[in-house]
Amino acid sequence: MNVEELNRLPVAWRPDPAAFAATPLGRMAARHGLTTVDEVAQRAAADPEWFWAAAADDVGLRWLRPYDKVLDLSDGPQFPHWFSGGGLNWADYAVDRWVEQGAGGDEAIVWEGDDGATRTITYAELKERIDRAAGAFAARGVGVGDVVALYLPMIPEAVVVMLAAAKIGAIVAPFFSGFGPTPVRERLLDSRATLMVTADGFERRGKLVPLKETADEAAADAPDLRTVLVVRRLGRDLALVPGRDEWWDEAMSAATPIADTPVFDAETPCILLYSSGSTGRPKGCLHTHSGLPFKFAQEARHGFGMDRGERLMWVTDMGWVMGAYVVTASLTNGGTAVLYEGTPDHPTPDRLWSVVERHRVTALGVSPTLIRVLAGLGDRWPDAHDLPDLRVICSTGEPWNLEPWWWCFRHVGKSRLPIVNMSGGTECGASIVSGSVHRPIKPAGFSAPSLGMAADVFDAEGNSIRGQVGELVVRAPWPGMTKGLWDGPERYLSTYWSRYPGTWQQGDFAYVDADGHWFLLGRSDDTIMLAGKRVGPAEIESLLVDDPAVIEAAAVGVPDPLKGEALVCFVVLKEDADPAEVLPRLEESIVAREGKATRPKAVHAVAALPKTRNGKVMRRVARAAYIGADLGDTTALESTEPLADFPRLHRD
Repeated sequence: MNVEELNRLPVAWRPDPAAFAATPLGRMAARHGLTTVDEVAQRAAADPEWFWAAAADDVGLRWLRPYDKVLDLSDGPQFPHWFSGGGLNWADYAVDRWVEQGAGGDEAIVWEGDDGATRTITYAELKERIDRAAGAFAARGVGVGDVVALYLPMIPEAVVVMLAAAKIGAIVAPFFSGFGPTPVRERLLDSRATLMVTADGFERRGKLVPLKETADEAAADAPDLRTVLVVRRLGRDLALVPGRDEWWDEAMSAATPIADTPVFDAETPCILLYSSGSTGRPKGCLHTHSGLPFKFAQEARHGFGMDRGERLMWVTDMGWVMGAYVVTASLTNGGTAVLYEGTPDHPTPDRLWSVVERHRVTALGVSPTLIRVLAGLGDRWPDAHDLPDLRVICSTGEPWNLEPWWWCFRHVGKSRLPIVNMSGGTECGASIVSGSVHRPIKPAGFSAPSLGMAADVFDAEGNSIRGQVGELVVRAPWPGMTKGLWDGPERYLSTYWSRYPGTWQQGDFAYVDADGHWFLLGRSDDTIMLAGKRVGPAEIESLLVDDPAVIEAAAVGVPDPLKGEALVCFVVLKEDADPAEVLPRLEESIVAREGKATRPKAVHAVAALPKTRNGKVMRRVARAAYIGADLGDTTALESTEPLADFPRLHRD
C-alpha cells in the first residue's frame, strides 16, 4: 500500500464504549480515577513510572521483596534498571499464586497434537510438575545463571521446562523444533547450555520428525552439555546415550520437588531467545523475571483484554518469541494456554478452525502469511465454523496486505471481531505499536503505540514526523527490552542505538495518518532504491496479492548494471492460475500504479517462498538465492525446499 491508499482506509471495527469499564484495563483505570483508554495513555506518556508500577500491580506481579525504585537510568536508556531492589519469581506469579488463591482446579493448559490426541492440565497439576522438574534440574547441577535448552514441539512439557528453569534461577533457551542439527549445535555452543530437554520425536502432517536423532547429532559437539532429558512423546524405542541421557518421566518420578519459591532480583535473567535471523545472524536476546514475561502479560491484558478464564492460542512454535508469549500472557492473567502441535491445514483445510472451536479459544494469534495461505484454500472452510467463543484475533510477524486482512475479518471474525495487530520483536520483549479492543481499528494498521511505549516516527535527521514515511523508534525504555545480546553489548548498541543517540531504532518503516492510526511498511533494511526512490517491499507485495491469482508475494531489490538496483518479484499462484497470463499482468499492474521507473526486472512464479516457522517471509534469503550470494543464516527457515528450484538471476 502507498500513502495515498493508507489515507483512504476506513475504520473497519469500533469498540462499544460502554464495554471499557468491565475490562481489565477499565478496572485499572477506575482505580486511578481515569475513565477512558485515552486518559490512561496520556497519563502513561506524562508519567511512565506511574504507568509501569500500576501495570505491574494490575497484572499481579507478586513481589516477594518490595522494590525501591521503579526505574533507574544511571547507566543510560540503553541499560535501564527496572524495579530496583525488588525480588520475585516468574514461576511464582505465573502459576504458584493462582494455586495459593484457590484456583488450582482451573485449566492452565489444553493441548492437541498433530494426531488428534488431547490433554488438559490444571494449575495445581502444572505447579506440581514444575516443582518436580525444578528439583530434577537442580539435582543434575543446574543452578542460577545456567542455561537449559528447550528443544521440544508445542507440548505441555515445554511449559514445564520453561517455568521450572525460571523457578531455580536458570535461563531457558527455547530452540525451534524444526531446526536441523547444525543450528541446534550452534545455539548449544553459543548459550553453553548444561542441560537439554528434547523428545523422542513428534508428528507433523502425520510424518515423523525424529527430534531425538537430531538432538544427538547436535549434542555430540557441545562440551558444556552434561544432561539430556527425553520426553516420550511418541513412545519410540530409542537407545539413550549412557551417562548423559535419561527419560523425562523417570527423572520426574525420582525427583524431589522444590515447592518453596526462591526469590530473585527483578533483573535476574530467565529466558534467552534467539531471533529468527530474518535480517542476518541470529541474536541471542536476554530477558529478565520482571521484563519480558511481565510486558507480555501486560500488553495482552490491556491490549486485547486477556483476563481470568480467557483461552489464548497462537499458531507458533515454542522456539519463537510467541511461544513464550502464549505461556506468560495466558498463565499470568489466570487464563488457559491452548497449545496446538500440528499444522493448520492437516488433515483437512479447516483443522485450525476446528481446533479453535473445539477448545473454545477466545483469543487466537496468527500471522498475515498464515492467513494468506488459508485464504487460498477457500472461504468455505472458516465459514463452516461459527467460532462462538472467539472474541479477538491477534496478529504479528509482518505487515498485512489488505485482501487477506479483509478475508480474515469477514470469514474468520465474521465481520464482528477486532483484529488486534501487534508489532515488536524478540529483542523488544513487547509490542511497540498495537491495535486494541479499546480503540477503532483500520485494516492492516495499528490503533496507536502500545500503552507505555514512547513510539515515534523519525526522518533521516531524527525529527519527529507525521504524514510521512519514516523510521519507527522508541524514545524511552520499557520493561520488556532485552538486557543486551548474549554475545556482548557492542552488537546490541550498534544495532538499536547507533543511528539516533539515546533512541531505540526498530528497523521498520512507519507511517501515521491524519486520524492517528499507525502503519508499518516493511523493514527499512529491505528498502529497494528504484530510480532514486525508496520503495518499501510491502508496498509492492500488497499490489501483487491484490490480484485474485496470487496467494503470496515477495519483492526484493537486486543489483543492476544500469539502474544500480532493480525490482524482482516472486509470487505463489493459485493452482488454476496460468503463469503465462498472470505474470505479465502483474508487471503491468506495478507499472500502472507506481510508474515506469518501477517496472520489474522480472516477476517469477515460485512453488513457495522461504519462510520461518511462524510465517515470516525471509526476503533476504530469497534475494541471496536469486543472485547467487551467500544465503547467510538459514536456520530459522521452516524448510529449505523452496530454495532448491528457486529462480536464478541470468547475468548478461
